[in-house]
Amino acid sequence: MKESRKKTSLYGIVLLILGAGLVFSILASITFGNADISIQEVYKVIFYEIFHVDSFSAYQDGAVHDVVWLIRFPRVLLAAGIGMGLSVCGVVMQAVVKNPLADPYVLGVSSGAYLGAAAAIILGIGAIFGDNAMGIMAFISAVAASFAVLFISGIGGRSSAGKLILAGMAISSVCSAFANFLIYISQNRDATTQISYWSMGSLATADWDNVPVILPIMILATLIFWTQYRKLNLMLLGDETAITLGTDLHKARIAYMLLSSFMVGFAVCAAGMIGFVGLIIPHAMRMLFGTDHKRLIPLSALTGAIFLIWADVACRVILKNSELPIGILVSLIGAPCFIYLMVRKSYGFGGERS
Repeated sequence: MKESRKKTSLYGIVLLILGAGLVFSILASITFGNADISIQEVYKVIFYEIFHVDSFSAYQDGAVHDVVWLIRFPRVLLAAGIGMGLSVCGVVMQAVVKNPLADPYVLGVSSGAYLGAAAAIILGIGAIFGDNAMGIMAFISAVAASFAVLFISGIGGRSSAGKLILAGMAISSVCSAFANFLIYISQNRDATTQISYWSMGSLATADWDNVPVILPIMILATLIFWTQYRKLNLMLLGDETAITLGTDLHKARIAYMLLSSFMVGFAVCAAGMIGFVGLIIPHAMRMLFGTDHKRLIPLSALTGAIFLIWADVACRVILKNSELPIGILVSLIGAPCFIYLMVRKSYGFGGERS
């Protein structure tokens, strides 16, 4: 009893620290960038825009205002939203397929998005969406790939965790093959370069048009998954155990897959492909605080948001007068962590040690 209370108290303290850390990260990260702007100027712009302080009216427009309010601030908020979304999707995907090394892209979602982007740029599909054609087509294709995985895994009976993984691998291979074929036959080098850069991930497209869409979606979906922690916990035990307890997880698994795919689709639409976030963060939180999704989801959401904010800051300051694609930096961090987990073979998952 005392041990349980200690764990609950520790969890509450960590949650408060992470919440405060997220607020601090948002406020502090705005001060970083290649443009030489003082901290005082940064916060004068923000105070004027939020509170309309008359004494700071000199910062209502101009270069400093545009850099802080139109570029940096929405970029930080978008990083927080996407980091939160990808981390939570990682937690959910790992429970759905009962595979501790799964992430949001394991079921063909990223390859589907890659094919959609290639089709938009090379074939001109989705031209009616204008400048947003590539991102929107990537979103549509990512969700379509998820539907295809669910359909294939349901052939010959109900889908299971194993069938989902196999179907995801098949769809991923097909989408990647078609996308690479389009790139191979294309004679447009600019289009190929654009697709290549998009596939590396970037938050440079953040603005006050996409942030009010992406951020609420990620927060709402995270809250929905948080309310489903009991079923997510049951998924770790397997379908047979869940059925003996009077719960059929088939419909829940499909619903969670679709909602996760929508979240990843929006993230891909806004920032391209950013891998490993959904693998690194859930593992770190699981090793520290256990597998109970009631705690795992909020901890992963906050940590993922903080992680991607500072990863983006690093991308902006590592190279002078240039920007490193965030997908590259996250992969450089994530790949060694993935290898470590594979070699160590002692990560906890669903009450077992793998």
